[in-house]
Amino acid sequence: MKPITNFVILGAASDVTSRLVLPGIASLLNAEPHRTITVIGTSRHDNLDMADMMRQAATHVGAQGPAVDKAINTATHSRVDATNANDILTVLSTHDGPSALYFALPPAVTLKALTALADTGVPDGTILALEKPIGDDVQSAHRINELVHQIVPTTSVFRIDHFLGLPALRNLLGFRFANRFLEPLLSRDHVDRIDITFDEELGLEGRAEFYDSTGALADMIQSHLLQLLGVVMMEPPASFDEVEIPALIAHVLRSTHVWADDARPMPPVRGRYSAGRVGGRELPAYRDEKGVDPARNTETFAQVTVEVDTWRWNGVPVTLRSGKAIGSARQDICITFKRPPHRYHQFPRDGLVPPATLRFGVMDEHITMDVNVGGPFDSRGMSRVSLSSGMPEPGVTAYGSVVRGILDRDPTFAVRADSSQEAWRIIADVHAEWEHRHVPLVDYPAGSEGPQ
Repeated sequence: MKPITNFVILGAASDVTSRLVLPGIASLLNAEPHRTITVIGTSRHDNLDMADMMRQAATHVGAQGPAVDKAINTATHSRVDATNANDILTVLSTHDGPSALYFALPPAVTLKALTALADTGVPDGTILALEKPIGDDVQSAHRINELVHQIVPTTSVFRIDHFLGLPALRNLLGFRFANRFLEPLLSRDHVDRIDITFDEELGLEGRAEFYDSTGALADMIQSHLLQLLGVVMMEPPASFDEVEIPALIAHVLRSTHVWADDARPMPPVRGRYSAGRVGGRELPAYRDEKGVDPARNTETFAQVTVEVDTWRWNGVPVTLRSGKAIGSARQDICITFKRPPHRYHQFPRDGLVPPATLRFGVMDEHITMDVNVGGPFDSRGMSRVSLSSGMPEPGVTAYGSVVRGILDRDPTFAVRADSSQEAWRIIADVHAEWEHRHVPLVDYPAGSEGPQ
């Protein structure tokens, strides 16, 4: 099949296009200058300057070279109604070679666009790339998945979650499966708990139109953190390809349920930041941010514990947490191992050896192991040491990896249809738990550690 030569963006005026997609394209062309790609932006605007947007994106990531310059010089924009199939087909037919059609659109608009295209079809070889979230509940995700499979073959559908393109996640796979010492330890026999955390200093940052109708649970946990969960807890793949990886992630999500062990209670938490100081700047209360409807009670912090009910992981709590305006921003996957099955009588407090932990930085790529050394036989007593290492700069952003997969027609790290639906099923279960437990919306000051 012919290589993709055109990257058509529906919703070129969106934040995700300027902030993530275009810099991703630029970083990929900088790292792999043999590629040739024409960027075609579409929106309802009359005067969007795609060349200038592409130039700014390249500057932002420090991308340069002939491939980057060509992408800047050939970038164009067309005024298009994304819900009008004829408008879209006109753009696709104007450019030679196969195209990737990237939906940088809200779920409701994506659904309308796909409904229109289902009646007309698209040129052979076209790829459909759908930006997250896929729908806004189980039913809408199912409908979107039905439509895309009417339009193109399954192998030509890319459901995007750029967290699957993060270098740190690829590192985690290598660390786990290319080192024999670790894999046998990752099971209910040796792991006490897992925490997947994505706290950030950022507040709303002008995204009220999107965020206030979404919230932390749907924005971060539904897509990103559940995909991280799928990778951390999947079974060893027979091969690292577009069949095995998505299937194993889907298997994990199908087995995931809200934690329900009353003997070890881990109730869900939801919160919303109030006024405070974070990252050297003052933030207003979320309810006072421009464009926010306080009556919606949108959460900016969500924490829920789940269980992956499989032979390997049954009984191990996994806490997913994400919050905005948090004072000590932290983004990592922390695996806490069980304590050794014996006591050190000279160790202080309860005489128990503290558990070893293994952390994978989600954004900074640091890998850290906290372990015990010494003991009652050592004159220094028991000590705690950290073994830590970073990684070289990857050169390609997470969205650059996403774009590479699209251009290479490689959906290994795209989201499978059933995974997108299972993620919404899990979120629906969390909402039901909130209602059942009457979980309050707790205010926490911006710059604090979150709800207490």
